[in-house]
Amino acid sequence: MRPGVQVLSILAVPLNVEILHMLKAGQALLPDLRREVGHPPVTTMRSYLRKLSELGAIERHREDDFPGSVSYTITHDGERLLAVGETLQRWLEGAPEGSIELGSTAAKSATKAFIDGWSASVVRALAARPLALTELDRFIPQVSYPTLERRLTAMRLVGLIEPHGEGNGRVSRYQVTPWLRTAVAPLTAAVGWERQCLGAKAPPPGRIGIEATFLLAVPLLDMPPDASGTCRLAVELRRGTELEFAGVMVRVEEGELRSCVSRLEGQPDSWATGNLLDWFRWLRGLEGHQIELGGDTALPNAMANAMRRVFMPAPKT
Repeated sequence: MRPGVQVLSILAVPLNVEILHMLKAGQALLPDLRREVGHPPVTTMRSYLRKLSELGAIERHREDDFPGSVSYTITHDGERLLAVGETLQRWLEGAPEGSIELGSTAAKSATKAFIDGWSASVVRALAARPLALTELDRFIPQVSYPTLERRLTAMRLVGLIEPHGEGNGRVSRYQVTPWLRTAVAPLTAAVGWERQCLGAKAPPPGRIGIEATFLLAVPLLDMPPDASGTCRLAVELRRGTELEFAGVMVRVEEGELRSCVSRLEGQPDSWATGNLLDWFRWLRGLEGHQIELGGDTALPNAMANAMRRVFMPAPKT
């Protein structure tokens, strides 16, 4: 499972969102909780409660005064999960066809389309350049052609991808939409929750996900007009005793993005390197990070400031 997928999958299910919001208001007995969320089947309710308990988002309590009865409370990690949900809600509000409410059927469809595209590496491939279905089929051989076609269709219907250029009456290639690029905000919030709340149980970061995140986010950066040069943004990945790097090489001229590629070779004017947790700390302006900055550090610092606005958008007023 790719990082972030587990959390976004939980938040994509309306019943999970309803349960967490209900418990944020206070402890609730199972019958009361079930009544407040619309009387789902008992087996369904217990299944969702069990999953949330396994994640550490809620706690189950046996009530001594009423033999056989149980109640539930939300945990600190559960409240932090709702904070990720708030970031997901802000992203859903920017949907091309109009604002979508978290916990709705439309939110489930949009989030699932993104998750499926992310998990199948479709997002990574299209973040680099527009591609046709036949080209994606060659680049992603581990996913069948019919599955790729279904996922592309779902992504197009919710506004995550769109036709690229003129298709002579038919779609030849797809490109990511600006809305898909902004999905890096809820995605990175979900990854952060997994790393902080699940610890060693969190899915490890991988090259494809890191490259995709940078390729989506960098074109959104609002850089100062005096920013120029090349910068390597790299995340350290440990594979046993070996150290690998994944990221992008970015070229900026007078505040305008000129290129962003996943090839890290060459001698850039500047660079920023560190492990995933250090990147989280640095982009949140926290102390204690060990990001290594080199060369003309003005450029990576300017990019970090711009990335903070992308990864952590301010709530709408």
